[in-house]
Amino acid sequence: MNFGNLGFMEILLILVVVLLLFGARRLPEIGASFGKSIKEFKKGLSDVDRTLQEESRQSLPPRQAEPLHQDEEARPEPKRLLS
Repeated sequence: MNFGNLGFMEILLILVVVLLLFGARRLPEIGASFGKSIKEFKKGLSDVDRTLQEESRQSLPPRQAEPLHQDEEARPEPKRLLS
């Protein structure tokens, strides 16, 4: 169990200090509020991403329809994948 440069003893020491600072009764509340904040942050990021995608779709000019019948000579012959 190695997190970057932190070993097991360093992580255990951090957990003991957090337990001493906040107490055993407050740790579940802190964990729940931390989880809610991460959830709200991810929701905000997805909202911003969705808004940017909608704006980029609206700013693009509409695609013009291609003519249905093109001249046979104008179309290149498709490449053959297998001989």
